Amino acid sequence: MERVVILGAGESGTGSAVLAKQKGCQVFVSDYGTIRDRYREILNSESILWEEGKHTESEVLSASEIIKSPGIKENAPIVVAAREKGIPVISEIEFAARYTDAVKICVTGSNGKTTVTNLIYHMMKRAGKRVAMTGNVGNSFAMAVAKGGVDYFVIELSSFQLDGMYDFRAEVAIMMNITPDHLDRYGYDFQNYVDSKFRIARNQTKSDYFIYWADDPVVDKELRRKEMGATLLAFSDVRSDNMTAYIKDNNLTINLNNTKTDLMTIHDLALKGRHNTYNSMAAAIAGKLLNIKNDVIRESLVDFKGVEHRLEPVIRVSGINFINDSKATNVNSTWYALECMTTKVVWIVGGIDKGNNYSELFQVVAEKVKAIVCLGRDNRNIVDAFTGKVATIVETTSMKEAVRSAYYLAGKGDTVLLSPACASFDLFGNYEERGREFKAAVRNL
Repeated sequence: MERVVILGAGESGTGSAVLAKQKGCQVFVSDYGTIRDRYREILNSESILWEEGKHTESEVLSASEIIKSPGIKENAPIVVAAREKGIPVISEIEFAARYTDAVKICVTGSNGKTTVTNLIYHMMKRAGKRVAMTGNVGNSFAMAVAKGGVDYFVIELSSFQLDGMYDFRAEVAIMMNITPDHLDRYGYDFQNYVDSKFRIARNQTKSDYFIYWADDPVVDKELRRKEMGATLLAFSDVRSDNMTAYIKDNNLTINLNNTKTDLMTIHDLALKGRHNTYNSMAAAIAGKLLNIKNDVIRESLVDFKGVEHRLEPVIRVSGINFINDSKATNVNSTWYALECMTTKVVWIVGGIDKGNNYSELFQVVAEKVKAIVCLGRDNRNIVDAFTGKVATIVETTSMKEAVRSAYYLAGKGDTVLLSPACASFDLFGNYEERGREFKAAVRNL
C-alpha cells in the first residue's frame, strides 16, 4: 500500500488526505501549526491519522510520496530532508489530477486570476455545465475530485501550487500577466517567479489552448524564447492583428477559427476599468472554446457581481466611500486599484512586504492619494518610500485603528481604499479575514 504523507492540514491538505484515503493509500497528515477545528473534524470523520505542532521525521520521511501544501516553503527543514532522501514532493493539484478525466480550465497571473476564474465559473454555471471552481480561490481541487460529479474544473493556480506540478496538464491555460510578486519565495530572482508561472503550460499539446494578454511585456518576452506546445490565443485592447479577442470602437470582438463575433460594447461590462476589460476578454475566449452560446457569454459578462475583497464597495459613511481591496497583495494589484479611483483617496496599505518596489506607485499615488494609513507590524519600507511624496502618513497596528484614522483623514466625496500591496499574515490569518475585519470596522463607524 502506498504511504502518502501530507504536510499542512488546511484546505488543500485536508482535501488531499480525503482523496488519498479514498484511493486506498495509507495516509498521515502533519501540520507544524494548529489544525483548525473544521479540518480536524473532517480528518477524524475519515479516520485519518494526524499530528499538529510538529513534523515527526520518522513518520514523514517514511512516505512513498509527500503532498506539500502551497503555504509551506521549499526551504522548510522537513521538505529539504524529504528531497535529500529522494522522496517525491508534489502539490495537491498534481496529485488530484491523476484521478479525474474532467476538462481543466486553469487560470494564473499576478493579477486578475481570481476574477477571471469566478467569471468563467459564473458563465459555465449559467450555460448549465457540471462544473466546480477550485484551487487558489479557497476550494480544494482534491476534495472536489473526491466528491466527483463534474465534467469541468475551473482552477485558479498560484505560483506556489504550480511549483509542485510535473505531469499535470491543463486543457485550457490562461495567463493574465506577470509582475514581481512573492520574490521572497523565489530568491529575489524575478525569472524564478516567471518560470514558476509558465509551468501552467507544461505538458500542453496542440489540442490544448494557452490564452494570454498580448500586451504584457514579461509574457511576450517569455513566449518569444519558449517553445510552446499549445495553440496560442492572444487578447489585447490596443491592437487587433492576430488577436483572438480585441476592442475596436468600444466593442469586444472575438475572432476564433476565422469566425468573427462582435460580442458586446465594453460599456455594458459589469466590471469597470481597463484591467477588468482584460479579465472579460480572457473569460469570453474561454467561453467560446467551451462552446458556450454568445448570448450566455454576453449575459454573464453583464450581470457578474464581482469578487469579494477585490475592489468591493462596502458602504458610504458621512459622504465617504469605503472600498475593500484586501485581495491586492502585491504592488501591481494596488496600482490597478488606485488607477481606477475617480476621487481623492485615503489609502490603507501594509502587511508583510514581499520585496515590494513601491516606486511603481509614485506617479499614481501623487495623482490620487491625499493621505496614507499604514497597517502592519513593520511599516518602515512604506514610510520611507512615501515620506515627502504624501503629506500625511499615519501608522496603525489594528484594523479598527486604521479605519478610524482613515475616516478622520477623509472628507466628504473622498474614498477610503484598503489596498494593502502586501501579504496579510502579520496581523491576520489571510486576506479574507483582513477584508472581513475592514468591512466590520467600517460598519461600526
